[in-house]
Amino acid sequence: MDAIDNALLVRLLDLVGIGVFALSGALMAVRLRQTLVTACFFALVTGVGGGSVRDLLIGAPVFWVQDGAIAAVCIAIALTVWLTPERWWRRGQLLEWADAVGLAAYSVFGTAKAMAWGVSPVPALMMGVITGCVGGTIRDVLAGVPSIIMRPEIYVTAGALASGLFLALLWLGAGTAVAAVTGATAGFILRGVAIRWSLGLPTYGRAGGDGAS
Repeated sequence: MDAIDNALLVRLLDLVGIGVFALSGALMAVRLRQTLVTACFFALVTGVGGGSVRDLLIGAPVFWVQDGAIAAVCIAIALTVWLTPERWWRRGQLLEWADAVGLAAYSVFGTAKAMAWGVSPVPALMMGVITGCVGGTIRDVLAGVPSIIMRPEIYVTAGALASGLFLALLWLGAGTAVAAVTGATAGFILRGVAIRWSLGLPTYGRAGGDGAS
């Protein structure tokens, strides 16, 4: 029963990551007043981008090619954003908060999947960061805006915290569910604090001021 519950939790983290990243991609297209086709494309590449790179690196079948429902979900999210009132989506920092949820959940899931494919802990941590960060990076590059990993705020660090804490708790004997929820929550909180107060790490050659991811 525990194995089933753990598998279900990891699957939910996967779906949450895909869904909110797809949402952030569609929101970017809406902000730029792009076409419906562009919104669907942004939702798809943002939703599956990080996971696709991860799967190629660990030698796994690319997940969304094996499961056609994932692409359908991404497109459905884009259609939902497109067909609902504009005021629902253009307020405040919704894109940033959706991205924060995806970053935290997908970083943990990426690490868990890499471990399941026999990747050792340190590379698995890197696979988690790649899973969590690459989709948003692709979105920003396609949109012609400064890449989120190059902005002066904490981002990659939040993904690394989620993945690293997940691995540390597993090593300490915590169950998969506890480790996954705790890691994802910590990564989301760190990213949320950075969004709320525009926090960043010090950049090279400067004692203070702007930071980097």
